[in-house]
Amino acid sequence: MTRNVALAVDLGASSGRIVSGTFDGRILELEELHRFENGPVAMAGQLIWDLPRLWHEVVSGLRAAASRHGKAITTVGVDTWGVDFSFLGPDDTLLANPVCYRDTRTRGMLAAAEKVVSRGDIFAATGLQFMEINSLYQFLALKASNSSVLAAADRMLMIPDLVHWLLAGERSNERTNASTSQCYDPQTGDWAFPMLDRFGLPRRVFGPLADPGTDLGVLRADVAAETGLAGVRVILPGTHDTASAVAAVPAQEPPSSRPDWCYVSLGTWALVGAELDRPLVTPECLARNFTNEGGVGGTTRLLKNVCGLWLVQQCRAAWQRAGKDWSWDQLTALAAEAPPLVTLVDPNDPSLVAPSDMPDAIRRLARAAGEPVPESTGAMVRAALESVAAAVRRTLSELDTLLGRRVSRVHVVGGGVKNRLLCQMVADATARPVVAGPVEATAIGNLLVQLAGREGSVDLRTVRAIVRDSFEPERYEPRDAARWNDRLGT
Repeated sequence: MTRNVALAVDLGASSGRIVSGTFDGRILELEELHRFENGPVAMAGQLIWDLPRLWHEVVSGLRAAASRHGKAITTVGVDTWGVDFSFLGPDDTLLANPVCYRDTRTRGMLAAAEKVVSRGDIFAATGLQFMEINSLYQFLALKASNSSVLAAADRMLMIPDLVHWLLAGERSNERTNASTSQCYDPQTGDWAFPMLDRFGLPRRVFGPLADPGTDLGVLRADVAAETGLAGVRVILPGTHDTASAVAAVPAQEPPSSRPDWCYVSLGTWALVGAELDRPLVTPECLARNFTNEGGVGGTTRLLKNVCGLWLVQQCRAAWQRAGKDWSWDQLTALAAEAPPLVTLVDPNDPSLVAPSDMPDAIRRLARAAGEPVPESTGAMVRAALESVAAAVRRTLSELDTLLGRRVSRVHVVGGGVKNRLLCQMVADATARPVVAGPVEATAIGNLLVQLAGREGSVDLRTVRAIVRDSFEPERYEPRDAARWNDRLGT
């Protein structure tokens, strides 16, 4: 039996890894081959991504893959977070390390942008949720500072585009990641050039768009020699990690304008939305600050970003700095023992974006909101988790309104699936059954687009059938919806 092996380079804002997928024509088997830490680096007054170190780790992972699977490896593809980018010069020189979206350079840029182009016109051109971290405001910050890098730039590449360029030597702007930039028009399927012109941004840096499934060719000769992966082809997955994760949702229905399911891609962020067959760019969508992002197979991901496990991650980091090295399981167990629904805060409050002490920031926010202040470790973690579940509930209620109907079930995918307490909270808060899994949705979606994509097109039904055959989800039924309704109102 022929068994093809694909490699997913899955880069997140806090860690990265290389995962292999072995496919026998029906079942996909995963193996994590290399994992490493990631995070922005403060340097010369900016938060940047250390691209050379990331590339070193990617190459190390590819060498490990060659040692493990040898000539069975046929393809490799990269997915990452959205919005961040850097530039190549005319001679294919990388001009600067990419700046992290949490850098302060975009502060005030959203308001400044609306003085040039109205909020309504920006949304009509891009259909995107307004967040100051978006690429558009990073571009405007560069323009406002008379950036020499922008002046010298020949092509903008987002983070996965940069890694694909390092792998294959080919410039590409993959559509699903481009769609997170607020520089892309989901209705025309091209860059929003008329709007970009109004901002005075240079058209030359926005290259032709490529779809998931596009073949960029074989690995560069130097990369093949260094890794031992001669002849391996570089295939674009849905390079935005949520696009890959949603592609791996084990739903049976095809995309439609009236979906019966929604998804929560749950990790550092909770991406809450529905998969549609066309963009929804309406005044109601603008008013509720939803976003239209590109999905695999020509779909649209109508969603809103909700802060996810970031709150607990940063609480844990603060406690580690204080000498209390709680494991994830320990923190979840403490939260399970704490009284339910005591303290709720808004997880998207600006004060929680990057505080130096997350527990203290949550306490201050609770105090300001008139909520009981969590003092114990368990109460703090429970407050963080329940606040996320409450935000998911609010967002799904808004989604129902936009769709004109109540979706009947919630598919939770991603690393947050491992937090069974939070999955049950989502079921209880939303009063809907939760289908949780697969945990490795992002890597699975990446791998299956490589394996099932053909000439820049992907059949999502085929991809999802493989997911259902290969991975068993866990189901959560609402058990305490009445208590949530009493706390938050029906």
